[in-house]
Amino acid sequence: MRSTKQARLDFAHHPARPSLRFFFAGLDPAVVLATVALVAYGLVVVYSASLSIAAASPARQALGAGIGAVVALAMYRFDMRKLANCTLALLVIDCALMLAPLLPFFAYSANGLTGWVKIPVIGFTFQTSELAKPVTVLLMASLCARYGGRVTSLSDYVRLCAVLAVPFLLILLQPDLGTGLVILVSGAVVIVMAGPKRSWVIVTVVLLVLGVAAVLLTDGIIDNLVGDDHSLFKDYQMNRLLVFLDPDSDTTNAGYNLRQSMIAVGSGGLFGKGFGNATQAASGFLPEAHTDFAFALLSEQFGFVGAAVLIALYMVLVFFAIRIAMRSESLFAKLTLLGIAAMWTFQIFENIGMCLSLMPITGIPLPFISFGSSSMIVQLLTVGIVLSAGAHDGRESLRAHF
Repeated sequence: MRSTKQARLDFAHHPARPSLRFFFAGLDPAVVLATVALVAYGLVVVYSASLSIAAASPARQALGAGIGAVVALAMYRFDMRKLANCTLALLVIDCALMLAPLLPFFAYSANGLTGWVKIPVIGFTFQTSELAKPVTVLLMASLCARYGGRVTSLSDYVRLCAVLAVPFLLILLQPDLGTGLVILVSGAVVIVMAGPKRSWVIVTVVLLVLGVAAVLLTDGIIDNLVGDDHSLFKDYQMNRLLVFLDPDSDTTNAGYNLRQSMIAVGSGGLFGKGFGNATQAASGFLPEAHTDFAFALLSEQFGFVGAAVLIALYMVLVFFAIRIAMRSESLFAKLTLLGIAAMWTFQIFENIGMCLSLMPITGIPLPFISFGSSSMIVQLLTVGIVLSAGAHDGRESLRAHF
């Protein structure tokens, strides 16, 4: 057996090999491979959409993937655990991301939403609410980690819920209920994982349900009193919910969109119609086929098998993110990764569910698949956070070895 001194001499004579090992130490191959496969799958879907939809730009999607890859690599190299004590900074950043699109100098409207900002000089647009999703998860994880895995005070629990309500209410000003739900669900998962009493969580859920029911019942009354659509839920959001509950109650195009989505998914059969043969999208019947209904477009071309492959890749990504979380010694990292896994899961379940009439129609994009460079960059950023959490334990072990 070689002595420690000899091992150090070998390391000095061959610095390149340990340096390369150190760079990739702890890198989870399953997360990387699943992410690469999902990004490639998304590029194929966007390219197929571009054959009949002018707004679908494969080049822009590829640019978003390239920028996202650089961001993910930088995040992987950065020790995400250093953000555990940046609670105030994360809160300020979160609020700034929500309010920036409301500033006249930066505001940029798309499809009636004001969630984008535009840099005047270069004309670059970015949906800041997308970035607010992981920032909110980091914010809640930094707060919850202070309690050591057990929130024993009701006042502390209420304080955590109040902080989460801040980004949720701010995003409704845009208005973007879909993104708000993603923020609410992922942040709530972090709070639940922080160890509050079960009775507190149950009471919170009951109050939320009663509150939403009260708003829905009084929505029309409030609109009539103020003489405009100024209530919490906008008219188009109410129509989407009514169509989900009763497709025959369609008063706008929401019911039509849902029916066309289901036709596209069902017509794909087992193996699909083939690449570029999405007749529902090509004929203009399936609206927003490259964004909201990207899953329907994918299913029509690649069928049940193609959809199953997509879901399997998602399952691999979420499973290994949770596995890294469970193995992490840092409570902050553990809570952050569980929040990210919840964020991915909710977006996937909601987007696919709305295409199959299992969930209400929202504007939540399908991660890595729906067209949108902002979404692609942020999704890859979250992958970088997951890789960073798992990698630094590996680097520390390697550093100790040498």
